[in-house]
This record gives sequence, structure tokens and C-alpha cells, in this order.
Amino acid sequence: MKVSVIYIHPSGTFGGASRSLLEMLQAFPAGSVKPYVISQRGCVPEMITRESIPVIATLGIAQFDNTRYGYYRGLRWLVLLREFSFWWPMRRAMRAAKGQWPRPLIVHVNELTAIPAAVLAKKFFGAPVVVHVRSVQRSMESGLRGRLLKHLVRRYVDQLVAIDNTVRESLSADLPVAVVRNGFPRAHSIRGPRAAGDMAGPRRLRIGFVGLLLKLKGVYEFVEAARICAERGLDVDFVIVGENARELRGLKGWLLKRLNFAADVRCDIERFVVKNGLQNRVKLLGFTSDVKTVYDTLDLLCFPSHLDACGRPVFEAAFSRVPSIVAVSDPKPDTIIDGETGICIPPRDPKALADAVEYFCTQPSEVERMGEAAYRLAMENFDIAANASKMLAIYRHLVRSPSAIAMADAAIEDAVQN
Repeated sequence: MKVSVIYIHPSGTFGGASRSLLEMLQAFPAGSVKPYVISQRGCVPEMITRESIPVIATLGIAQFDNTRYGYYRGLRWLVLLREFSFWWPMRRAMRAAKGQWPRPLIVHVNELTAIPAAVLAKKFFGAPVVVHVRSVQRSMESGLRGRLLKHLVRRYVDQLVAIDNTVRESLSADLPVAVVRNGFPRAHSIRGPRAAGDMAGPRRLRIGFVGLLLKLKGVYEFVEAARICAERGLDVDFVIVGENARELRGLKGWLLKRLNFAADVRCDIERFVVKNGLQNRVKLLGFTSDVKTVYDTLDLLCFPSHLDACGRPVFEAAFSRVPSIVAVSDPKPDTIIDGETGICIPPRDPKALADAVEYFCTQPSEVERMGEAAYRLAMENFDIAANASKMLAIYRHLVRSPSAIAMADAAIEDAVQN
């Protein structure tokens, strides 16, 4: 049975969540899933359209952020004004989807922050709703916001999908949660030759940062660690692969920067590099879709995020046998094993990051040992085919439920009548 699924993706920026979604769609067995996508405008609709997947792009998808990092406090409450403004564009997009596409058997919302979209989709399509949870959440057992979020999940969501055990433990134990880790193509498991070009030159230990240039990703700590390592005389190259999440131009850009809602991170890094004489130690390579080649040039991957969790680059790098330095206070063995597949450091601590780099500089055999261990862990937990099969099993289980069967019968009747 082919399962028709409408995916709702709340960001137009192509990052880890959108890459994971696209790779999952590519990994489903042929003929098993018929995808449709509603996404915020930006790079994501363009990339999905290239895969011949029907897409409706909208001005925005309303969100409610109760993650440990992004929850509303102080001036961040103003962000809700933007989310309210996205309600009607999101509603129009769903109405258009209802008119253009067959009635879906499943609606899959690609992040829990888009809980307003899950609520509206349940009302519009009447199908079982699956919601991905990609970030560590605040408690759902205390506080008005947490209890409200839990109430909405209980009422409108049929299945939560956590990307790892760290995220799972941040969710209420009595909610329907399955752990389905992000998967990566098998091509990542073969490490190719080191790239030429920007990465050529005298051989040094090479540590990389891969991702959008955002403060929350820890990129400022990354370049500060580079300064500390240079001060200590360590022979290390720091490589940054990524671009700003958004362009900050005109009055809107000025206002976002003044309110500290956004920053021109690349510009900040360039100034920092020049000020501290790090031009020969820090390389900004910009965005690339060929991350496999990037990982093949690295000795170490750094994920100094403020989110206190492992991210997608850690697992991608592991498939190229590259160990990681990760800012996480309570690592889980399904993602990183401290001292075995990498080194864990406290979040927002550039000195601890520099100390970890120095350890690998003085113990170069550890790079290879931990890289092999990281590779084995990745092969065990992040195989794309296995994890896509787990997701497909969730869809089929929900579709076989009595309410979903009745909905499917109604979809068939609609198709016959139309």
C-alpha cells in the first residue's frame, strides 16, 4: 500500500532538518510513500522541487518554541508577533493543498516547534499526525507553556518521533514517542581522498565546523578556541563550512541586529580573524552541498552548539571516520561516547574546546582510534535504509488504525467522485 504523506517543514533555510527530511524521502522503498510538501519560502522548496516532489511554498509556518535554548523570555516574546502573522499564510497553504492534492493518509510535521501547524493540519485533513522532535525540550510537566504544549500534543498528535535518546528524555514519559534517528546514505561510509584547493598546503591537524553560521551553533566559541590554540602555538587549521542563515539588509536587518535577534555572523568572524591575526589558521569556505568531501578533508569535527545535544554534523563526520568534539553535558551512548568516539565539553566554553584540540594534537593516534569507533557507532545507529524503514512502519501502523482506515476509505471515495 502506498502511503500519501503531506510533510510540513517550518523553515525555508536548507539545514540539518531539511537535509534529513530530503534524505529520508529518497531512502523510502520505491512506491511505498507518495510525498507532498508544504514549506516556508526559501531554498528548501527549490531543492525539493528538483526531486519532482509537489511543493507549496508559503510566507511562513507558525511556530511555538519551547525548546531549552529558544524558549520565549525577555525581548524574545516579540518573536510571537511574527508567528501570529504566519497563521493566515499557513492556513492558505493548507487550503491550497487540500484543493490540489489527494487527501493524505498521514501528515508529518518536521519539528515540534511547528505545533500550530499540527493543530491546523489535524482540522484540515483529519489524518493521523506525526511530529518530529529534533531539539531538546523544556519540561512539559510544569509551567503554563509546558502544560499547554503537552495538551496540544495529546489532543492533536498521534505520534512523536524523537531523533535520539537525549531528545526522547526531554519529552514526557507518557506521550507516544518513538526514537528514529537521522539516517545517512551509505556513500558516507567510504572516505575518499583529501580535497585539493583551499585545504591544500602543509599538513596540520584540521578541525571543522559545519553548519549555518548562527550564534546558537557555537561558532563564536569555535573561533575563540582558534585564537587560544594559536596563542599556545598549536599547529592546527580551523575550517568553517557554512553561511549566514539569512541576509540582514535594510531596516529589517538593522532592527533584528539591534534587538539581538540576529547577527551578521560571517562578518563578525572575518573581523575577529583579522583582529587576531588568524588569517593563516581560520578558513571560511562558505556553503557547499558536498559535505562528504568536506568531512574527508578533516581530522576532527567540532559541534560546540548551545543546544546541549549532538547534531547531524557529528554523525555525518563519523561516516568519514572523523571523531568529534561536542558541547554536551549529558551524552547518550547512541550519539557520542566520551573518550571513545569523541570528547565531550561543556557548552559555551572555548577554553575547554581548545583543551580538547590540544589533547588530539599531543595524542595524534587518538584521532584514528576514536574515528574508527565513531564510524562503528554511526553504522549501528544511523543507517538511512534502516531508519527510513522504521518511519515507514510508523506510517503503516497509523494507517491501519480504525480511524485511519475510515479516513482512507473517504479518500478513495473522494477520488472516485472527482
